[in-house]
Amino acid sequence: MIPRERILSVLSKYDESDVKIGTICSHSSLQIFNGARREGLRSVGIVLRENKPYYESFPRASPDIFIEVDSYGDLLSEETQEELISENVIMIPHGSFVEYVGSENILERFGVPMFGNRLTLYWEGDRRRQRKWLEDAGVPTPRIYRSPEDIDRPVIVKLHGAKGGKGYFKASSPEEFYEKFSELKERGLVGSLEDVVIEEFIVGVRFYPHFFFSPIESENIADLEGGRLELLGIDRRLEVIDEIHRGLPDLMEDFMDYTVTGNIPVIVREKYLVDLLRDAVKIISSSRRLFYPGLIGPFCMEMIYNPSRGFITFEVSTRIVAGTNLYTDGSPYSYYYYDEPMSMGRRIAREIKEAVKSGSLHKIIY
Repeated sequence: MIPRERILSVLSKYDESDVKIGTICSHSSLQIFNGARREGLRSVGIVLRENKPYYESFPRASPDIFIEVDSYGDLLSEETQEELISENVIMIPHGSFVEYVGSENILERFGVPMFGNRLTLYWEGDRRRQRKWLEDAGVPTPRIYRSPEDIDRPVIVKLHGAKGGKGYFKASSPEEFYEKFSELKERGLVGSLEDVVIEEFIVGVRFYPHFFFSPIESENIADLEGGRLELLGIDRRLEVIDEIHRGLPDLMEDFMDYTVTGNIPVIVREKYLVDLLRDAVKIISSSRRLFYPGLIGPFCMEMIYNPSRGFITFEVSTRIVAGTNLYTDGSPYSYYYYDEPMSMGRRIAREIKEAVKSGSLHKIIY
């Protein structure tokens, strides 16, 4: 793993008067580029050659500079990394970046300064490590089954990493599990039981609150013990299986798919905001204990509300999530913090800009 000291050494040579924001042209990059533009920062987009004309077509959300690549794996080349560093780029991780480049490659081979704490990739990328984090935080979680033989009720089976629901399936018995697992194996999505996590299927309403944590801003919740926590939006995810009622009987199998295809805006009853913020504080506090300096910037707690059990956290995404694309001009919650439109992309850019001003850029980079 690349030590943080090496990344900060690279950062120390940056011309902070010309810091640029960079990311892969995918996932949430349009709002990241637009947010940088709104904050007066220049941006760099790493784009597949064939996709460049489409990203150029958004005049207020295209990057100032394009770096064309044949594949996202080219980000790991010495030449591309040197180009990014020469442009004083701070990379913003998002789901496509993590999935296409690979969290292990980012940790071991990507030497460009990144916004946030890249150790979160280590803790997020493996669901077993992430479970340890959630348990340390003390937030309610679903039961995890150690063996398919233990399945005694409906479960959802998930793959590791940022796959957007691809390959997930539901099972209610060991027999059903092995039948569907074998299908995944034939498709090359898994190799062994170590590639999946078997999680209790909880009945309830799904919520995905989008948080931003700033370690350089003044404390706004006493339990945080430093730093500012903001709730900038909430979404629900539209999965293929949500449209199962539209399928004809002979198409039902095609709809048994948990791939995320879009997002829907949501607000919760106001009394629930206390629960969401309280659990977010616990997640942040635990991250500081487990991988100092802990969470920095955007993250999403993926939750289910069950009437008898309350909010249950089944996952944490430790980066900007695609659901924030709903709120490019701000959400109903962002206006409780800001008197201007504040997307998550813009909030990232502002944090970087304020860190440069205060001489604390090193506190939010790894």
